[in-house]
Amino acid sequence: MAGFVIAEHVVVALAVLIFFWGAFVLSSAANLRPPWTLVPAIAMIAYGWTFYAGFLNYYLSLGFAFWAVALFWRGCRVDLLAGAMLAFLALLAHPMGLFFLVGFAIYLRLADILHGWLRWLLFIFAFLIVLGFHYYALHLQTAFWHTWKDFVLMNGADQLVLFGTRYQRLALAIVVFGALCFFYGTVREWENPVFRRVVRAPLELWLLLVLTALMIPEVVFLPHSPMPFALVIARLTSVTGVLAVCILGSLKPRTWHLGGLGICALVFFVWTYQDTGILNEIEHQAETLVSGLPYGRRVTSTVIPPPDWRLPIVNHSLDRACIAKCFAYGNYEPSTAQFRIRVHRGSPVVTDSVEDHLEMQSGFYTVRREDLPMNQIYQCDEKNLTKLCIRDLSAGEQNGSVGYRPPRRF
Repeated sequence: MAGFVIAEHVVVALAVLIFFWGAFVLSSAANLRPPWTLVPAIAMIAYGWTFYAGFLNYYLSLGFAFWAVALFWRGCRVDLLAGAMLAFLALLAHPMGLFFLVGFAIYLRLADILHGWLRWLLFIFAFLIVLGFHYYALHLQTAFWHTWKDFVLMNGADQLVLFGTRYQRLALAIVVFGALCFFYGTVREWENPVFRRVVRAPLELWLLLVLTALMIPEVVFLPHSPMPFALVIARLTSVTGVLAVCILGSLKPRTWHLGGLGICALVFFVWTYQDTGILNEIEHQAETLVSGLPYGRRVTSTVIPPPDWRLPIVNHSLDRACIAKCFAYGNYEPSTAQFRIRVHRGSPVVTDSVEDHLEMQSGFYTVRREDLPMNQIYQCDEKNLTKLCIRDLSAGEQNGSVGYRPPRRF
């Protein structure tokens, strides 16, 4: 009734609130006190890489999972029912959220129950599970394994690396500040047995996820699947970052914690405001370009982000611009058979081939006569990749033959 623009604003706002307060509640459950001094850190993670990459299903699933883990861990019998309902919602949103939920809930409950050598055995057993996934992945076709050099950011800070290299410097500064907070607080509070008890389980889970980032590849090609499961670790570090907040939450709250993180958050959100303005301008151009096309026209796009951007979302600007106007013919989702909306062979509205999608996206697709009429949105100024143009395609030409086209990567 309100239209998709208002609907998307409402849905995204609700997803952010569920994720933010889920992380807040999980940290509260871990340390038995609300982490008010860490609100800037939670806010940055909530608006981090996973959010801007557009993985809203996974993002929402994590939000439900954080709430459910807190209820299963610290709740009474009535809370367990609410936790089960949230677990079901997490499963509906994305199975990875339920995977983390089950693993964390079991680990945290056992961590409270076990003592002595059995308590150490819990961590060892969890590490062996990670090791098992590592050796299983070695038998699959994979791509891009992280190394120890990536540790500086794979601890959750990479969620803050978004649109350019300046975010890397900010993320590194936050890592240094967080490490300073942790070591200073640990030295002052180590004699307190309550501190050692509450920090142990979140710290162990954080270490396990950091090791997972080093032992599991970013891209896994699954048998009988036309598309790989990609960006595995990039998604994982959302959870790693929230666990880092739980660890810092175990320290005695100090005003300078809030002040330091508040300054970092101010810089982060000023930068994202500036960069999302660029995204808005690109999308506005795409909407203007397709507005003059006949209704239902097929359109492809070769729009890519600037070289120093970590986020790949620019190439989806056409998808939104085409809503109720045209067909984003190279949209990858229907052809992968990994989403609820799928394509029949020979569909006139979207490609049914993963290979064709990859060629269209990279600009190396040879246009067929049966594809016509079809238009191409492209970056027409190599010195200004935010400037877009549109043209008609002809049979036999490559869709990226005009304008900026990066080298072939596959």
